[in-house]
Formats: sequence, C-alpha cells, structure tokens
Amino acid sequence: MIKHNVISVVLGGGKGSRLYPLTHQRSKPAVPIAGKYRLVDIPISNCLNSGYNRIFVLTQYNSASLNSHIKNTYNFSVFSKGFVEILAAEQTNEGERWYQGTADAVRHLQRYLQHHDYEHLLILSGDQLYQIDFQEMIEAHIETGAEISVATIPVNAKDATSFGILKSDEAGNITSFIEKPNSSLLPPWESEVNDEMKAVGRVYLASMGIYVFNKSILTQILEESEGVDFGKELLPEAIGRYKIHSYQYPGYWTDIGNIDSFFEANIGLTDDIPQFNLFDRNTIFSRARMLPPSKVSGTTLDNVVIADGCIVAAERIERSVIGIRSRIGVGSVIKTTYMMGSDFYQTLHEIEDARANGFPLVGVGENCYIENAILDKSCCIGDNVRITGGAHLADGDFDTHAIRDGIVVVKKRAILPAGTVIG
Repeated sequence: MIKHNVISVVLGGGKGSRLYPLTHQRSKPAVPIAGKYRLVDIPISNCLNSGYNRIFVLTQYNSASLNSHIKNTYNFSVFSKGFVEILAAEQTNEGERWYQGTADAVRHLQRYLQHHDYEHLLILSGDQLYQIDFQEMIEAHIETGAEISVATIPVNAKDATSFGILKSDEAGNITSFIEKPNSSLLPPWESEVNDEMKAVGRVYLASMGIYVFNKSILTQILEESEGVDFGKELLPEAIGRYKIHSYQYPGYWTDIGNIDSFFEANIGLTDDIPQFNLFDRNTIFSRARMLPPSKVSGTTLDNVVIADGCIVAAERIERSVIGIRSRIGVGSVIKTTYMMGSDFYQTLHEIEDARANGFPLVGVGENCYIENAILDKSCCIGDNVRITGGAHLADGDFDTHAIRDGIVVVKKRAILPAGTVIG
C-alpha cells in the first residue's frame, strides 16, 4: 500500500464536564476504558495500525495523568521518525489564551508543524470509540481530488441534534453543513443511505469529527478565518470555496460525550460479538504493565471482561467489565457495572492494618450487591454495601459518588463504609 506523508493530531477536548466526575482529576483522553486502556489509546492505535506514527496530542485540562500515560506507553526506536507528543495549551508571545475550540487548537499547533515535512494533516477527536483504516480514508481523499475530507456516519434523528449534519451531492462533495441542529430543522437534512441504515432511521449524515486537510489548504483556511471551531465556523465557511469530500464510514463508531454513552460503550464490550471488537488483528496499544494473571475463585461469570492482575472471589458477576488489579470479596454480586480497578496493590500488612481499624479495603468487599454503576479507580467499598442504579434515581453529586442518567458513579479513591446503601 502507498505510504502517505501524514501527520496526525488528536484533540483532547475541553473540561469534559459531561463526563464528570470521571474527569474531575483527569482529562477526557485519559479516562480509563475497557478495564486496561485509556480513551486516547483508541485514536493513537488507529493511526499506528494505519501506518501513521507521527502524532501530536493537544490538551489543556488536567493533563498530568495523560502526560504520564503517553510518556510510559509510546516510545519509538531511535531509528524511527515516529513520535507521540503531548502539546498542552501554553501562554506565548503570540497569545495568552487557552484553546478556544478545535480550529484554534490546530492554529496554535502550526508553529510546531512548520518543522515537519507532511502533505496531509489528519485531525481526530480524543473521546471516540472506533476502528478505522485511515489509509483508506487518505486514499479516497487523494483519488477524489479533495482538499478537505470529513469522515461521516449515518445517525438517527435523536442523535442528529448532537452532531454536525451535512448534505452531499452524488459525487460525495459536501454541499451544506449545519452544526447541532434543532430537531425542528432536521427534515430537509435527510440523505440517501443504504437500505440497512434507512430501516433503522439512520438517514442523517453526521460528521465524526475526523478531518483530512491538505497542508496548503489548512494553512490558508486558518489564516483567512478568525473562527475557533471547525464544525461551527471553518467548515461551513469553506463549503463552496474548497472541494470538501464526505468519506462515509460503514463500521461501528460512538462518541464518548457523556456518562451514559461511556457506560454503554464499556458494557457493550461484554456482548458475545461486540460492535467494538477487542479481539481483532488490529492491536489496541496501551501501557505495558507487568501484572500477574487474574485469579477467580468460586465465581459464576456471565459475559464478563476481566483485565490483568485481578483477585475475584465474588458469588456472581454478569455483563460487567472488571479493570486491572480489581479485588472483589466473597459473596458479592456485580451486574452491568464497569469497575475500573486500582492503580496499586495493598500489601498484606496494609490489609491487616485496614481490617484491624475497620477501614474498607481497596476494591469491593464481601456480600455486596452492585448494579448499573461505574466504580472509578482505587475506590474502597466496604462489606454489605448495596448500590442499585436505575431510572428511579435522580441526577445528583455527592461526596463519594454522583448519579448521571440512572448510573451511579463512585468517585476515584472514594470510601464507602460497610453497610452503605445507594439507590
């Protein structure tokens, strides 16, 4: 396959307030997913699997853990030109503002890009779940003579209000674009899609927030416009002035924009044949941890994904993701839950000391019942704790947990004493 001259940019996004409390102490790209990865590993892995190994990651909020993850994960041979480099927002002589939007972030990147040889810039979001061969997208971009390409996917009317929606002609050239339209504006924005998509009402072409720009065109657009966001300003302004191509992606893709979508994406990994297939030839790269294999004693498991280094003695676990170094006590039942695991093991001395003083251990204690929940890293849940998420719970934020769309999110390193009941 032809080797293209591409630099990739992963946009870390803003504060990630819709993913709170998971983003209270970390940036969106650093949020753990699937029990052993970080969200940022998904776009980076897609790039590496496509043969593109020059990658910038732009971030500005709570970037310490993300910096550590990138540093400890993506190291290339001294004989390679590859890199994965974090660029956090910074004050310079040219400006003192943080990134104001996606286009503003790339505009600030320009002074770093001028030191690199490239023909195409591939711009990605750091909070999406998908598997795509970017070489195919770049080749389609070149073959169609496009100056800008936008990856698109059909969505239904409910989801369309959360995305940029576009129309294209028979040749795939984008002719109009509207950002996050009100539902009342949707009817004229229907597009021709295949019968399978039409049958499920996915008749609106949504931007996936994945763009390919020719180098000269990107520089020109950023100089011509004062806009700070691609979807809201630069792309609508560019229609009719530049050749913009819609690259329709036929596979699975989801935007991890809020707690509900994050929860569903993780729980979906436990399906018999998940839409996002971890068991694929395309590797998802992440930090290499020297952890022991997981140990399970007397537990009934049904559609469960278990990461490395876990010690599980639960009575039953079903439709759940159990993250690295998780510890689950005897008699506990866990259903439809994402347990992120722990950043460390407690020593035998620390365990004895905690028990002697009546403190819960890191992990889930004995005889607990947990359903419809997300347990953030290194939380301590005592014995006989009951957490029952569901539609009966109102949204709220509390010292140890938050509730979003019926999902109970236990905060990082939170302590729930024995006998606690939530829900």
